[in-house]
Amino acid sequence: MSDNYPPYGGQPDPNVTPWSGPPAQQGGYPAYGQPGHPGQPGPPMQQFGAPVPPPRKSNKGLVIGLGVGAAVVLILAVCGAGIGLFLASGGDDDDPTPIASAPATPGGDGDSQPGTDNSPEPAPSESQDQPNNNNAITARFSSDFSSVCEGSPIMNAAAYSGGSGAKAYTFSNAPDRPNNWSTRSISSNKKYYARSTEFETVSVVACLKFAEGSQGEPRECQYKDSSDKQVTVKYISGRYTLTFHAAKTGEEIGDGGTVNAPANRCPSFISYNRSTMESYAAPDTGTVEAALDKFLS
Repeated sequence: MSDNYPPYGGQPDPNVTPWSGPPAQQGGYPAYGQPGHPGQPGPPMQQFGAPVPPPRKSNKGLVIGLGVGAAVVLILAVCGAGIGLFLASGGDDDDPTPIASAPATPGGDGDSQPGTDNSPEPAPSESQDQPNNNNAITARFSSDFSSVCEGSPIMNAAAYSGGSGAKAYTFSNAPDRPNNWSTRSISSNKKYYARSTEFETVSVVACLKFAEGSQGEPRECQYKDSSDKQVTVKYISGRYTLTFHAAKTGEEIGDGGTVNAPANRCPSFISYNRSTMESYAAPDTGTVEAALDKFLS
């Protein structure tokens, strides 16, 4: 049995630990640094179970993490600087420059003079071409153009720009119906002729107004009415004054002179007043067309 362990049943030596070597010999060489023979160290102490130092950790992951973090911080700094510059400059989505600017006030900034406006003039709209007339109407049919003879312009008529190439309608009234205007037909081979569906191309209206007191001696004409009864109708001649008007404005633009309405023979068909049994002759078509030819040439 080693001297390091007591005999069975004995007490352990208090000078011996599980990790230390055997106790120093009694009366042997003193320990190093203790009184004894000077300059002679004692025997070295044997160590058992000394702790093994832990393995050295690698810094590779830390270096990579620090590098990524630095890159993210750099990117955020660049983005922040860009956003700051964008906000400082106001961005590219500001409201566009107004087309018209208010006149500069005295003492204001800029080179504009007080009371001046350098904005472009607005283009005239179609509504600005319309007459300042409360009686102006929008035509739906060709017969609506007769309102021009009563002073009502047609807002959707063609603008008058001269007689050559203009289209025209003609209307006439009668002494017993002065405010009732009837369409007067003209030859379809005339260059100023317009069909009833082409009213928006018409720029001229010819008005034949009965001249008061121009009635001639009536001519008696025999007809049968709708019940096949024999009737006598007084057929009366007269005269009309012809004037030309711009359809869009109602303005009188020409004078066609006087047009006769002869009653030298009884027409094949006639319209008459059942109360007075009278009928007024229509203006002469040849004279009307001659006046239109001259004015619209």
